[in-house]
Amino acid sequence: MSARQRIDQQPGFVLHSYPYRETSLIIEVFSRDHGRVGLVAKGARRPMSQLRGVLMAFQPLLIDWSGGGEMKTLVRAEWQGGQPLLGGQALLCAYYLNELILRLMPREDAHPALHEAYGEALRALALTCDPQEVILRRFELALLQELGYGLELEQDCDGRPLQPEGRYAYIIERGAVPVELYGLDDPGTVTGRTLLDMARGDFRNPESLAGSKALMRRLIQHYLGGQVLQSRRVFTELFAYPGDLS
Repeated sequence: MSARQRIDQQPGFVLHSYPYRETSLIIEVFSRDHGRVGLVAKGARRPMSQLRGVLMAFQPLLIDWSGGGEMKTLVRAEWQGGQPLLGGQALLCAYYLNELILRLMPREDAHPALHEAYGEALRALALTCDPQEVILRRFELALLQELGYGLELEQDCDGRPLQPEGRYAYIIERGAVPVELYGLDDPGTVTGRTLLDMARGDFRNPESLAGSKALMRRLIQHYLGGQVLQSRRVFTELFAYPGDLS
């Protein structure tokens, strides 16, 4: 992006912010057409700033910015409304989504479909229309697909259709390997039904929900390269129970 280029009225969400100098903020936004962008919000912490109360996480915004280099300058942000405030476990789930984007998505890599999936996940968390674990699984699958790490969930590593009652070890770079080819003692095996349900986004079967959680946790940890997710740690400490994040 050239130093003189300006982006106006770009739909986006604040992923993270922290103080910068005495009166400003650094914010990371997830925009629809420009991906993750770092912005300097000059004077945003001043008592009379028009940005106070606007740069909230999980709220849809229209954002203007300008400049070149890695960090741009925020020009304006307008709250679009329509998104209920999150609280409790739903709020921590949303922080988990933000952390995944911040850790896995490079800056200025546009993913409009993922931006839409993120907004849908926030609305679902606010409305509690689906179990939180289901919302997280669907977003994780969309995230990996958009970043080029999509899972093959309907055929095995040799191109054969998955058998619902079969058991498979999902191996990164290979896909679903039948256990007779990999060994019966692998703790990460899942049923073909679990993988097929994941492909359909159908997590009504408790075995599929539990199996998909274990598989996605392993895959995401691999792509994180050993980074520790703070949202998962906090969630586990506050709500230590079997349905913890991811």
